[in-house]
Amino acid sequence: MSVTLIAPTKVRESLANGTAAAIVDVRTPGEFRSVHIDGAVNIPIDSVSADSIRSALHANPKELWVVCQKGSRSARACEKLLQEGLHVLSIDGGTEACIASGIPVVRGRGAISIDRQVRIVAGGLTLLGVVLGALVNPAFYGLSAFIGGGLVFAGVSDWCGMAKLLAVFPWNRA
Repeated sequence: MSVTLIAPTKVRESLANGTAAAIVDVRTPGEFRSVHIDGAVNIPIDSVSADSIRSALHANPKELWVVCQKGSRSARACEKLLQEGLHVLSIDGGTEACIASGIPVVRGRGAISIDRQVRIVAGGLTLLGVVLGALVNPAFYGLSAFIGGGLVFAGVSDWCGMAKLLAVFPWNRA
């Protein structure tokens, strides 16, 4: 099954005239608290299912729009929900595109997105590996190589183990 996209401009128009579908944001709770589409419901991608959506919305939606930060998580969530029999569309470009399109958002306390957290941790570990390799033992260069290989794998497969690990930390959960 292929995921159908909906343009942020269409979402904005539908929200303005009251014909919008229910919107589910599949980012982490921390990302959701930072900024989200006004009226969206947060169900993290690891918890998303037809049952969790029906429970959160207290209804069985005819159509559902799914959003994340940039679009890849919402596409994965849509694939799962399509298999479970829901009619879903992924908001093209995610929350970032929605903000750029002028869709009303709710801004909360600042949180660092999972993507930024991955870049911070990966960069820090790579730098640490180089410094320790130069100052302590060349074997520490292996840490930098491991992180670099993980980033290449994440880019090719669209699956990031570091992002999965970071998502379970308390600041990304509650």
